[in-house]
Amino acid sequence: MAADAARAAKARRRSARRGLVTAALSVAGHGLAILALLTAHRDSPKPLVEPEPMTVALVDVPPAVEPPAPPAPAPPEPPKPPPPRNLARPTKADRPDARPIPARDAPIRAEGVELSDAQVASASAAGAGAGGRPCDMARRLQTALRKDRLVQAAVADADRVAGSSGKAHYIWNGDWVQSRGQDGNGLAAVREAIMWEVAFAPEACRAEPVHGLVLFSLNDAPGSARLVVGSGEWRWSDMLRPRGGG
Repeated sequence: MAADAARAAKARRRSARRGLVTAALSVAGHGLAILALLTAHRDSPKPLVEPEPMTVALVDVPPAVEPPAPPAPAPPEPPKPPPPRNLARPTKADRPDARPIPARDAPIRAEGVELSDAQVASASAAGAGAGGRPCDMARRLQTALRKDRLVQAAVADADRVAGSSGKAHYIWNGDWVQSRGQDGNGLAAVREAIMWEVAFAPEACRAEPVHGLVLFSLNDAPGSARLVVGSGEWRWSDMLRPRGGG
């Protein structure tokens, strides 16, 4: 009996030792498996992380506004035409002692009445002689003619037509002499200027007696335009009353 019991106890001890060894081996095997799994997990590549989706919002962009075009420049105004040249001489105030000029149909004289050089040389030059006289109509008329641009232009045009610049123009010999290229007797601008100046001169000056020819120069330069009036015995007032004859 005792031997059986000893054998049984010995068998139980061997069985217990086998169980412990088996358990130890099982634990070691599980440990090795866990270690292998951990090692493989550490060496494996990390999974890619998917980025978060982008949020897209649709925005209505207003169309670009172009800047307004600059205003077109205004067209230049057309040049204004020059004012019409007024050839009329302004009238002076009426004088009670001015005599009216009688109207008549004067005969047209021959064109181009000319004086010889000797006749021009014998004419009394306006402004010559002693001054201080109460009336010096020749000087007065010459001053007025030199200041009148219409007179200067008319004489220059007459010289151009006649082709004789500097030649003395005989414009009055008791009546107004028709000049070449003129429709009426005398140079119109010159005739008008002289008649106005004489008409509004003092009565004593208009009645001043004159003998022979009187020469007017339109400036002091050599070769300047010259005008000649007169014939025989006459007065300045005679230039206001045209009469036939020379």
